[in-house]
Amino acid sequence: MKYIKIKRVMDFIFSLILLIVISPIMLCAAVAIKCGGQGPVLFKQERPGKDGVIFTIYKFRTMRLETEKDGHPLSDMERMTRVGMMLRKLSIDELPQLLNILRGNMSFIGPRPLLIQYLERYTPEQMRRHDVTPGISGWAQINGRNGIDWETRFEYDLWYVKNISFLTDLKIFLGTLAVILGTRGVNQSKSQTMEEFGVATKSLKG
Repeated sequence: MKYIKIKRVMDFIFSLILLIVISPIMLCAAVAIKCGGQGPVLFKQERPGKDGVIFTIYKFRTMRLETEKDGHPLSDMERMTRVGMMLRKLSIDELPQLLNILRGNMSFIGPRPLLIQYLERYTPEQMRRHDVTPGISGWAQINGRNGIDWETRFEYDLWYVKNISFLTDLKIFLGTLAVILGTRGVNQSKSQTMEEFGVATKSLKG
């Protein structure tokens, strides 16, 4: 598709420009994370991209390294740092993914790249979300972010795959700005940022 090729060129140009323009913000975020406690500035994790190809995603670290206290596992929200909470509300934690866009692993707009272990849990239809390059924001993100269930999220992702176009991407971009300003749906619940797919919602495994 001609637009896909044009989209890649636009992704490269705009990610390079943004990395230069917002580098002071990223530097401030990195300093705040370092001052907030021990641990690396960046959170790195392998995720499946287009056609299921695995790549390393980059985000600013928003949680403490400790996963349990007094023998009890800590929830995502208990591990979240004060700096991390602010970064997530403003979506600043996502900025390092501009590096992923520059490298071609990701796009500005597309289905969010999820965990590798989810690959074996998808139905054949849900697997189609990997027909396109994953993005920082997508149709699901402007229609509920982390506040929607998995089934609805996948329906939104598949709608995007079938309707990808410049106008669709523009609509998602403008909707993303509104979501960031509203800070709605940042976390799925008071204890978790997002429930694991295939555990709390086993009926979706197909």
